[in-house]
Amino acid sequence: MSSAIAPKLSGAAAHPIRSYPKFLWWGLGQATNGGLLFYLWMFVLTAIALVGANAWAVQVANGMIVTNMTDHVSWGLYIANFTFMVGVAAGGVMMVIPAYLYHDKKMHDVVIIGEMLAIAAIVMCLLFVVADLGRPERFWHLIPGIGRFNWPMSMLTWDVIVLNGYLLLNLHICGYLLYMRFLDRQPNNWWYVPFVWASVFWAISIHTVTAFLYCGLGGRPFWNTALLAPRFLASAFVAGPAFILILFAIIQRVTGEKIDDGPRRLLINIIRVTVVVNLLMVVSEVFTEFYTGGGHTASARYLFLGLHGHNALVPWIWTAMAFNVVSAGLFLSPLVMRYSTVLIVACVLAFIGAWIEKGMGLIVPGFIPSTLHEIVEYTPSLAEWKISAGIWALGLMVLTILLKMSMAVISTSSKPAMPENL
Repeated sequence: MSSAIAPKLSGAAAHPIRSYPKFLWWGLGQATNGGLLFYLWMFVLTAIALVGANAWAVQVANGMIVTNMTDHVSWGLYIANFTFMVGVAAGGVMMVIPAYLYHDKKMHDVVIIGEMLAIAAIVMCLLFVVADLGRPERFWHLIPGIGRFNWPMSMLTWDVIVLNGYLLLNLHICGYLLYMRFLDRQPNNWWYVPFVWASVFWAISIHTVTAFLYCGLGGRPFWNTALLAPRFLASAFVAGPAFILILFAIIQRVTGEKIDDGPRRLLINIIRVTVVVNLLMVVSEVFTEFYTGGGHTASARYLFLGLHGHNALVPWIWTAMAFNVVSAGLFLSPLVMRYSTVLIVACVLAFIGAWIEKGMGLIVPGFIPSTLHEIVEYTPSLAEWKISAGIWALGLMVLTILLKMSMAVISTSSKPAMPENL
């Protein structure tokens, strides 16, 4: 960010708060203090989150019967959102790699946005899993020493480890660097540099392990492809940077802060490569499925063309394909560098296209037809939409509070947003 926000107070004398818990309370107070637009935004998100919480309470009381999931299609909208948000969290590493690995000083001021997006995304991932459990009080089965963790044989336990580990890593990195900046002290490299390097590899692992969780299910041929993990990573490095670019535009519009063009150009160039790679992988899989034929192509035929009169997902996937192609054309054109409106439209199309492709276009077809060759279609119920909207609203609230807290710390410090001595 530019130096438009002048440091009003700096140094230890300006900040008598020394303990970390008191710093958190101070930051929370700053993060919940804003103007009319901020309170209106938080009011809307709170209302949506409460609607989702009420729907989840009804689901817990009445059981999963309130959803449209069945024995045939046991993963639906919740796991679709979970899969997508894992990619958004992994996409935050696109800010970390150039800032820390290649010593890009222009990225140091905005890398905190990617880190905080990862925190909010992982919180949403965990909430979607809790919603899908049906009986959340049975979570104790996953606690080592109390339940049966089934590690290292179960891919689910690996997913639990990498998701919670990635959340803790980002919380530590963001918390420590902001706290040191709040005190106007130089961070100790030993307290955060090893965690930064760990987070780079951990971000890739969270999506790779999630992909392995699916393609390791031998009874679901739609997921049994070696391209699933690379496709996950490619789409993650489209959706994550696209959302960060949207955040850049919102921050500039709301706060008036001028964000340097260097990070924006870098993220656009990343999307330009990954959006084409993702489309190439999709085309390769479609060619393999339809050209070779066979009984294992039934799920792909159901998804793209419909099967025996059942075509509930056909509009979904073709909408995603159209959005992905249009967004790829916009990103490859020079217009995204010249006009902010074109860039926002391209980012929104890419984000929605990736959400549909990795959500409803990936999870549900894996169950249709079933292992008994029965076709039982699935469309999310109203309760599922309410709970999903509530989780999204809560995630956006977490992201808003984290960003306001970081901006409050940055505005009262004379040091750069991130240390440049790596």
